[in-house]
Amino acid sequence: MVQFIDAHRASYGVEPICDVLPIAPSMYYELRARQCEPERRPRRTRRDEALSRHIGRVWYEQREVYGARKVSHFVRVPRSVWRAGLADPTGRK
Repeated sequence: MVQFIDAHRASYGVEPICDVLPIAPSMYYELRARQCEPERRPRRTRRDEALSRHIGRVWYEQREVYGARKVSHFVRVPRSVWRAGLADPTGRK
């Protein structure tokens, strides 16, 4: 919706567009600010982005064959532990 408003704001203005669309002008301005200043995004969103990069790296390092169960175990076990071979990431003995 933000891209749509950005594309048409010169012709109609933000408030008239927001009257027609189901978005408050304050929400539009907040979303725009978050695009310009990523530190304004919610903490959960920033954490999820970092975690998704970590999950992608783990999946790639395991030759892209591990499923959700094994990848989630790799993510929970500290990297230094499974790199040293002290814990089997698959949970097997």
